[in-house]
Amino acid sequence: MLELTMAAVSGADAGATAGMTMAEAPSEPGAVLRVGRDAAMCRLVTPEDWLFVSRVHLEFVCGPDGTWQLTWLRGSQPDPASEVRIVLAQSVHPVGYGAAVRLPRGGSGEIIVQDRTEPRSVNIGFYHEL
Repeated sequence: MLELTMAAVSGADAGATAGMTMAEAPSEPGAVLRVGRDAAMCRLVTPEDWLFVSRVHLEFVCGPDGTWQLTWLRGSQPDPASEVRIVLAQSVHPVGYGAAVRLPRGGSGEIIVQDRTEPRSVNIGFYHEL
């Protein structure tokens, strides 16, 4: 099971946890969870006016061995309006635009989608339950 918890954070709300949303999916091959502005396509939806997040920005897909992969989907713009980082333990790793990263099996961490122009972000905690 992959559990996601998302919070949309702006500069003034940096310490707030109100408005958190959650989603989960079983670790079965082909299971998918998406994050973005399009409520028809995404289980976790960011504010519609946060244009630094694509309609479908991140995709979590479970592979045949039950391991989850995170992909930062390429949008319609050649250069993204955000940066994506994954935090595992105490280390921070950038995720490339259009790149995929395997999540640790049975692990937890955080994915941060940071606006390049304003102090706001989408913070997604993840926990892969075995």
